[in-house]
Amino acid sequence: MTAHARRSRRSPFGAVVGTVGEILITLGVILGLFLVWELWWTNVQSAQAQAKDVASLGWAYEPQQAQPAAPEYLTPSTKAPKVDKEPALLKTFATLYVPRFDKDYAKTITEGTDKATVLDTKGIGHYVGTAMPGGLGNFAIAGHRTTYGKPFNQINTLKAGDPVIVQTKDGWYVYAVTDHLVTGWRDGEQVAPVPGDTTGTKKPTKRLITMTSCHPIWQPIHRYIVHGELVYWAPPDGDKVPKELVTGKFDAGMLDGITG
Repeated sequence: MTAHARRSRRSPFGAVVGTVGEILITLGVILGLFLVWELWWTNVQSAQAQAKDVASLGWAYEPQQAQPAAPEYLTPSTKAPKVDKEPALLKTFATLYVPRFDKDYAKTITEGTDKATVLDTKGIGHYVGTAMPGGLGNFAIAGHRTTYGKPFNQINTLKAGDPVIVQTKDGWYVYAVTDHLVTGWRDGEQVAPVPGDTTGTKKPTKRLITMTSCHPIWQPIHRYIVHGELVYWAPPDGDKVPKELVTGKFDAGMLDGITG
């Protein structure tokens, strides 16, 4: 048998191998493009959209804009916090500022935690039925750690005493981080009025914030939880902002009585 004949006999098998190889290469290219879209482009698009959302509110502080060299600071109110009614689903009603994440960090908060209509498009979502900013109980919010703007990408870097600041059209609410923990994916008691209450019967006595996201960062099989407690609130006063928004820390003595 000649060499030509042997090559001809192998050619059907070679054709199959070649076709399979081409399919695998094509699938690899498609997978690579999907990963670029999922892990990079969704962040670019979402970050741009969320920045526009902050600006569109009209009343929200925009740290990316030129700020005065010597900003004026708000005076904490001695009155009970003004607490808004819970808004309709998909309504954007607040902004979040976390100096530990970045001095220019500013994200909107929208009612609901549905992945498709809120977390993947709006950014941070408010757990329906939990307290509103400044309210007695637990103001609970959720956000992605990867993809779609990844607003809580650095949630694990927060430390006790860090300021976490919420703004609405009616006021500023300045919380201090108290503790963090990792829970099961389906464990919902950390967003209860009293975090950790599995019975739902305990009456809240504090004004809290809870931030939730997936954990570990690339294997979302648990939830990363950060709790905080309200230190003070202040009504809007022109261009004045909370001091902690600029300095990233509380003055000595302000956290006395704040516990985890």
